[in-house]
Amino acid sequence: MAALLARRLAQSVLILLGVAAITFLLLYALPADPAVLIAGRSATPQTVANVRHELGLDLPLPLQFWHYLAGLAQGDLGRSYTQKTEVAALIAARLPATLILMAAGIAVEVALGLVFGVIAAVRRDGPIDRAVMMLSFVGVSAPQFVVALLLLYVFAATLGWFPMSGFGTPAHVVLPALTLGVLGAGWYARMVRSAMIDVLAQDYIRTANAKGLSAPRVVLRHALPNALLPIIAMIGIDIGQFMGGVVVVEAVYGWPGIGQLAWQAIQQVDIPIIMGVTLVSALAIVLGNLVADLVAPLVDPRIRAR
Repeated sequence: MAALLARRLAQSVLILLGVAAITFLLLYALPADPAVLIAGRSATPQTVANVRHELGLDLPLPLQFWHYLAGLAQGDLGRSYTQKTEVAALIAARLPATLILMAAGIAVEVALGLVFGVIAAVRRDGPIDRAVMMLSFVGVSAPQFVVALLLLYVFAATLGWFPMSGFGTPAHVVLPALTLGVLGAGWYARMVRSAMIDVLAQDYIRTANAKGLSAPRVVLRHALPNALLPIIAMIGIDIGQFMGGVVVVEAVYGWPGIGQLAWQAIQQVDIPIIMGVTLVSALAIVLGNLVADLVAPLVDPRIRAR
């Protein structure tokens, strides 16, 4: 386990360096000039040149990237061009909201996916199975803003059960989490169904049925635990995705997460914020997959024997 952890940590560092380099190059390949946007449309060429020099944008690109990596090694994500604030502080201020939305969204999608996936597998090729698969297809295909606006109209504007937007109370998180959960549950349902069908065909399941064990016990105690490995891997990926923020959902619900911060930075070509959010998201994906790799042997002891 220690060797696996060391190897994965080394791979993680290389991945983050690669993400930083690619993102840095792509951002500086954009036609927009941050110095022009900051100086304003009426600024003189000299003013724009002064702003560019102040931001260090007049240095050669490799030197700019080296300075960025040097600061990154010390935990410095840079300083926002437009907000004149440390990027780390901006991300830290938005992080609690993102963590809450991430946890709630994953909980909803996993719960819905497990329930409907198991039901579809147990009722394979029947009308219930076909209905679940159709609903899962609709769920994964539906645009985020359509689901979000529909939930807002029904449960906030019409019924008045939940607030329209904002952050701060449990009621505020229900609709954003449900939006993410409905969209993600389809993937989980299809994955659980496929894994459960494979497990239910195994010899030990037939043996358990032959012993007279009840169907719920066979499914929940013997089949489901062995079908959870792909789900654990998907959760690891979702942690990174939600940490990066679901921009559309955050925009519709006025959710103050780091996804909304990234969208504002993109509009203003605030490169340090974009870089910071991208690296935090990449780090979350790496850590999520690492945790999934460490948890998988606890769920399935056969992995430890390999």
